[in-house]
Amino acid sequence: MKSLAEWPRWLRVLVLIACGVSPMALADSPAPAKRELRILHIMSYHSPWRWTDRQLEGFQEEMKGLPATYKVFQMDTKRMSATESKERKGLEARALIESWKPDLVYSSDDDAQEYVARHYVNATIPFVFSGVNNQPAAYGFAGSSNVTGVLEQEHFVQSVMLARKIVPDARRIALIFDDAKMWEPVRARIESAMPQLAGMTIVAADTVLSFADYKRKIAEYQNQADIIGTIGIFNLKDADGKNVPYQEVQRWTVENSKLPDFAFWIDRVYYGTLCAVTVSEREQGRAAGRMARTILTAGKRPSSFAMVPTTKGVPVISLARARKLGLRLNSDLLLGAEIIQRFEWDQP
Repeated sequence: MKSLAEWPRWLRVLVLIACGVSPMALADSPAPAKRELRILHIMSYHSPWRWTDRQLEGFQEEMKGLPATYKVFQMDTKRMSATESKERKGLEARALIESWKPDLVYSSDDDAQEYVARHYVNATIPFVFSGVNNQPAAYGFAGSSNVTGVLEQEHFVQSVMLARKIVPDARRIALIFDDAKMWEPVRARIESAMPQLAGMTIVAADTVLSFADYKRKIAEYQNQADIIGTIGIFNLKDADGKNVPYQEVQRWTVENSKLPDFAFWIDRVYYGTLCAVTVSEREQGRAAGRMARTILTAGKRPSSFAMVPTTKGVPVISLARARKLGLRLNSDLLLGAEIIQRFEWDQP
């Protein structure tokens, strides 16, 4: 039997009149306007930068179609030298949360967790993160009711294996880090992964504080190692105690090191690192966006999502660096990887 709504309009009018109801009840009433959601994105770093921008792009791709207003707060911590400056930025971000009252906070990378998100553990506002290297427990997220997100775990074994395809005789690995806390779990994961790289050894895993120290270490590695992992290069200080831009560090490396090198991020390859199996920044953002959408539209609790890393890795090779190092790439390598033709500073 058809429902009343499926009857012809003239028949519904007659029924309503017979029942003493005004036919005006059939008038189409406007649908209630959907309230725009407020999404606050707190990025640890700055824009424009491929890593941060692509995370937000991926997040918004998954949120497409939802009526939402976005605000973006840039902590800009990669270009800061003092912890006090980062803490001040954290206070600013928290003040924005209290005044704007977003429906959800999307926080990317570790500093946003350290200086902002950990202050809201078990609060009512949901937080979704991406790009986090440290363990969630380090920020009090484990077991929290309102925080979830996507971990960033480097493709160390895959990156070294890609480097070995380019330089088959490589056996000795040198690793270099700055003093950021985020590298501690990275070191631990690298150590635990080494048994998967039969015949290879780590001959150095140094923490350097200044650009001058970095230069000395890179010079030493020329005779000690076969490949270099330039992992942490953001907190290197110049003579005045200011952070040296990582692009400057990378350009110096290209011009002064004769050893193949690897990292885990595509922007490093644009600035001269030979190769990487990269963490996909867009997939990090998309995974976070899928969580956020479900939380906001289906009422699912953040605590119901597992905090796990994305698994997608993309092999990337700098053809410009390979040429500078005198390395020849076979067709399989060229076909199986994303190829960066020029150094970023040589782009037209």
